[in-house]
Amino acid sequence: MDFPPWLQQAIQARLDEVTARIEHDPELSRVRGETDKAFEALFAGKDVELPPEYAEWENRYIVSRGIENERLYMQGLRDGIQLTVSLLGQSILVERGHESDQS
Repeated sequence: MDFPPWLQQAIQARLDEVTARIEHDPELSRVRGETDKAFEALFAGKDVELPPEYAEWENRYIVSRGIENERLYMQGLRDGIQLTVSLLGQSILVERGHESDQS
C-alpha cells in the first residue's frame, strides 16, 4: 500500500523536525562532546595502538548513538499512536455520520 504524496511529505517533514530537535538536545550534545574528546585522545599519542582510548571512544560513541536512536524510536512511537488515534477518531465520526443518515 502506497501512502498518498501529501502523507509522505507530512511524515518526512515530521522526521526532519524531530531529527533537528534531537540534534540540539542538551544531553545528546554533552554525550557527543565526550565522544569527540575520547576520539581525540585516541589519536593524541604517537603510538597508533591505543586500545584503552579506542575502547573509551567506542563506548561513548555507542552510548551517543543509542540515545539518539532511542529518542527517534520513542518520538516515532508517539507520532504513530497519535496518528492512529486521529485516524480512528475520524473513522468513528464518519461511521456515526452514516448511521444518522440512515435513521
